Amino acid sequence: MRYTFIMHRYLVFALLVASSLQAAEKLEPADIKFALYSSGWGENTDDGLRLVVNNRTEKSVRLNAIEFLSSSEEFESIRITFDLNVLASAYAETEIDYIDLLGGDECIERTMAENWKLVEISNYTLNPSVRNLIIEDTASFRIYQCVKTVRTEWTDLASNQENSIEEWVLFHFETRREF
Repeated sequence: MRYTFIMHRYLVFALLVASSLQAAEKLEPADIKFALYSSGWGENTDDGLRLVVNNRTEKSVRLNAIEFLSSSEEFESIRITFDLNVLASAYAETEIDYIDLLGGDECIERTMAENWKLVEISNYTLNPSVRNLIIEDTASFRIYQCVKTVRTEWTDLASNQENSIEEWVLFHFETRREF
């Protein structure tokens, strides 16, 4: 009897989790996915930034800007402008001069001070299968994320309609445990 009760509770929990995950997938609004990388983040150099964009729409677009919005009055927002055309359902990339995106945020500054390495800034989460592999070996490798709000602006090239969305980006950090 107790076994049946536990299995019933487990089944209800599993169904709740599955429906929550499905709802979360439907809420993901961005049709323009992007990631920023810089080798300078790990080496304290001013190497440039590399931007990779995935246009998940059926129309060609031009990425106009990504603005990192400030959550504090003592720091200004950081606006990065682009003129990057991305074909429908395709990827595009570009490199720009280095811009410091790490200051003015307590989570980012604390994480960098603790010797974590920033590996990517993106408006999507890490692939769950990759994340599960990382979490399996927590004795040697760990990940951590900080969240910041950005405004992403792009133009639909067929209609010349400008679009804008405020969304979260994740600062993906990693570290290897010292033995």
